[in-house]
Amino acid sequence: MSQSHIFQINLSSGGAPKLAVREAEVHELGLAGDKQRNLKNHGGPERAVCLYSLERILMLQAEGHPIYPGAVGENVTLAGVDWEQVRPGVRVRLGEQVVLKVTRYTEPCSNIRESFKDDYFNRIHQERFPGWSRVYTRVLQGGRIRVGDRVTIES
Repeated sequence: MSQSHIFQINLSSGGAPKLAVREAEVHELGLAGDKQRNLKNHGGPERAVCLYSLERILMLQAEGHPIYPGAVGENVTLAGVDWEQVRPGVRVRLGEQVVLKVTRYTEPCSNIRESFKDDYFNRIHQERFPGWSRVYTRVLQGGRIRVGDRVTIES
């Protein structure tokens, strides 16, 4: 599968890591069944769905970090996407129904430190390592997503 697609969909009953599911319903406040531990810093309409890149995860693994899809709390792990294009203001279409708008880069927190060598969770901090951050999105159009669904970046 060479086109951009959903590699993994991740949910949790609170916090990270999030665990893989085959499909999910996306609504205004995120994925049905997903919960956040800290609602001050996570969740809400401007941080409804967190996205990250499979290729970035693989490169981090090559650096020796024990990260894996879902480990850093992303809801959707994308494959085959030019991650440099995924920045605030861009729309991301997932499958046939779901349209998201990137609102901001995520701030890494100590809850994900176990995913990094020497607990260096700032390895995915946008200001320190531009292009390595996860992103938060607002849901413009909800619907159902499935693993393997096509992903389209719309500027």
